[in-house]
Amino acid sequence: MNNVLIVGAGKGGSAILKILADSDVLKVAGIVDIHLDAPGLQLAKNYNIATGTDFRDWLHRDIDIIIEATGRQSVYQEILDQKPPEMVVIPGAVAFVTSQLLDEKEALVSELKNHTKTRDFILDAIHDGMIVINQKYQISFVNKSAEKILGYNKAEILHQPIEEIIPTTRLPHVFKVGRKEVNQKLPLQNGKKVITTRIPIINSANEVEGAFAVFKDITEVVNLAEEITDLKEVKTMLEAIIQSSDEAISVVDEKGNGLMINPAYTRITGLTEKDVIGKPATADISEGESMHLKVLKTRRPVRGVTLKVGPANKDVIVNVAPMIVDGKLKGSVGVIHDVSEIQSLTSELKRARQIIRNLEAKYTFDDIIAESTEMNIALEQAKVGAKTPATVLLRGESGTGKELFAHAIHNESTRRHNKFIRVNCAAIAESLLESELFGYEEGAFSGAKQGGKRGLFEEANYGSIFLDEIGELSLNTQAKLLRVLQEGEIVRVGGTKPAAIDTRIIAATNVNLEKAIMQGEFREDLYYRLNRLPIYIPPLRERMDDLPALVYHLIQKLNQDYGRHVRSISHEAIEALSGYHFPGNVRELENVVGRAMIYMNHTEDEINSSHIPKLVNQIESESSEEKHSSSHSKNMTLQDALNEHEKQLLMKALEDNQFNKTETAKQMGISIRNLYYKLEKHNIAKNDMQDFS
Repeated sequence: MNNVLIVGAGKGGSAILKILADSDVLKVAGIVDIHLDAPGLQLAKNYNIATGTDFRDWLHRDIDIIIEATGRQSVYQEILDQKPPEMVVIPGAVAFVTSQLLDEKEALVSELKNHTKTRDFILDAIHDGMIVINQKYQISFVNKSAEKILGYNKAEILHQPIEEIIPTTRLPHVFKVGRKEVNQKLPLQNGKKVITTRIPIINSANEVEGAFAVFKDITEVVNLAEEITDLKEVKTMLEAIIQSSDEAISVVDEKGNGLMINPAYTRITGLTEKDVIGKPATADISEGESMHLKVLKTRRPVRGVTLKVGPANKDVIVNVAPMIVDGKLKGSVGVIHDVSEIQSLTSELKRARQIIRNLEAKYTFDDIIAESTEMNIALEQAKVGAKTPATVLLRGESGTGKELFAHAIHNESTRRHNKFIRVNCAAIAESLLESELFGYEEGAFSGAKQGGKRGLFEEANYGSIFLDEIGELSLNTQAKLLRVLQEGEIVRVGGTKPAAIDTRIIAATNVNLEKAIMQGEFREDLYYRLNRLPIYIPPLRERMDDLPALVYHLIQKLNQDYGRHVRSISHEAIEALSGYHFPGNVRELENVVGRAMIYMNHTEDEINSSHIPKLVNQIESESSEEKHSSSHSKNMTLQDALNEHEKQLLMKALEDNQFNKTETAKQMGISIRNLYYKLEKHNIAKNDMQDFS
């Protein structure tokens, strides 16, 4: 490639610079001019080309050609005199002619552009659409009317293959045969109907260079013709009903392909007609099976099926029915109900209930299932206790419903219009429990609030306070609780002045308090104060007559929680549940029924035995060899042997954990409440543990 130096950066030099800047043969190494404001010098900076003021500085560089563009003979002669022999000098006259030719070219190009703009303006102004293709069947021109009719803008379709924009086009055929087609009907993908004339573009050499089509939108004309018929009126009315419905509606044909949706469908699912129309019925399902396909297969309607639809996994309830005309299946129609808002409100309600749970009792005696004799005895005792101001002590295993009884007793008492405060004594740290129960004065300890804080007993004044897991109270807190029971007054932490309160205490425990007294873990005087009206709530295994009613009650409750529509439970499933002793009582029963409902198919409405998880009544027993080698177990029943083995495991685990009950429960994989139940079941006291060690 030859290096070129341009001398003179005026009009001629600038013209030459523009020509050579894009050359693949000549490279402009630099441009010089004695005038620093010469236009060519400014232009050279845009091309990153070196500039200067004296051509002599360049004569000893790697320059092959010097173009003298000043137009002065003296400069041209001086360059000839001083240049090396091998350099070629082109006179300024050539540059001047080049400049004139370039100006003339630019004028012609400008005139051509003006003619093109005028042509485009005229073509854009006509009402008919016009589209032109080249030899590669690519769109080379489209006017505004065509954009409007086709539903695209120019940027989207220019240079695109015509068949991608109009799949039914015949322009490529017209190009091939070289003959025009006049006034042909053509339905477009967007539903519009047009009349089009297609003409090949032939040059002076009688060669086909392209083709163009001129078309008119006759959709309105066709629509007006259809609207004069009764069929159109009925169709319009039905479509208006569907389009205005707040419920999402989708219609599919007999093959399961989408036919129609309404705006509510798009609003709920987030899917448009483009996503659904002509697509399989499964296109909108994100979780679950298509009810359209099921209805088309069975020819039977489905109701109340829960699904997730659309890209946002929207929760909906679906009703789908078949469309049968003259005995023939023509498709199906589905109505989708948006339940996400209901679920959101339900969630808010649950949170609100959680907030007020400690302030208001929400259960009554009507909520307690009592068909067995054992449960009816407990219920009658509770109703008697509700009518008296006496302290009530609810006793029973974990999960039997002690808190339910506490709510009901408060609601049946004269205090029902005042607060019901619930306190789980085992869930609050010992260091915080006293200040939570009795409150504290300002400055009582580091971090105490300014002005102090009312305790839960003060909050429950004139109401009831439910002390759950009261057996977990420390002896120090027990002493303060005894004062409340004896004197009817409390003293805040850090305070000295007693404050009178009128609070009814309902206590509950699953701990054997008599054994705790013997072990020095529970105050005997507090026990007698609490035990004025003891109510024993039987475990589920002792009230199996209540099992069917409990299961039906739980089904209704879980239907609301899970959004299901389970109606019943089979006799075989009840029998399977009746054969289990439920160590976790009603709480465990709810867990079992809930798991059964979760694994049911959405279309099933009855729990059967196959849905019930496997229930095992005993823990893994000793090996056969160990059983036979133990003389102590020879005369035992199987259940006695299992109980003895469980007791030994418990005592060994307690010893391994230095009799720490929390760590023991973790090691054995059971809850702390279940551990207390098992200790009481096997009569394991602290002395027994020490003897074992």
